[in-house]
Amino acid sequence: MKYLANGEMKGAPLMRLTLSWAFVFLGGLWVTNFLLFFLKMGLSYEAVVGYYLGSEAQYTAPRTYQGMLEVTHFHLPIMGMVLLLLTHLLLFVPLRNGWKAVGVAVPFLSALLNEGAGWLVRFVHPGFAYMKIAAFLSLQGSLAILLGLVLWGIWRRAARQSAPEEQGN
Repeated sequence: MKYLANGEMKGAPLMRLTLSWAFVFLGGLWVTNFLLFFLKMGLSYEAVVGYYLGSEAQYTAPRTYQGMLEVTHFHLPIMGMVLLLLTHLLLFVPLRNGWKAVGVAVPFLSALLNEGAGWLVRFVHPGFAYMKIAAFLSLQGSLAILLGLVLWGIWRRAARQSAPEEQGN
């Protein structure tokens, strides 16, 4: 992180390379989030309710407490670590602190609401399906923005720092 904080990315091309490859995998996470969401349900109220409460028309049973607990058990730490990494790196991107605060808060809140909304649809009221859809879109949008901003910050600084050397040659 010191390379990002004090501008030494020019002297650390392997750090940029490492972070860029990590972002390939995080981009894959982003894509598979979309694919799984649309494979399992979609962006309609009926599809979300049918996924969690079951559907006679599609011969699907409601999600079980144990099944949802197992999914939540894996989602919480993974999303926490992914968001920790991305939001921590965001702090070194040249943006105003207010935007950084939004960039930290929105993805964490979206992920928490996305995870909780399924439980609320299943065990409280189907109306929470709208919250599930909004939280999913908010999470995916904020992840895309985080990925883009952090990559821009990493490579922008490197390009800016190498430009004077190239002009001097």
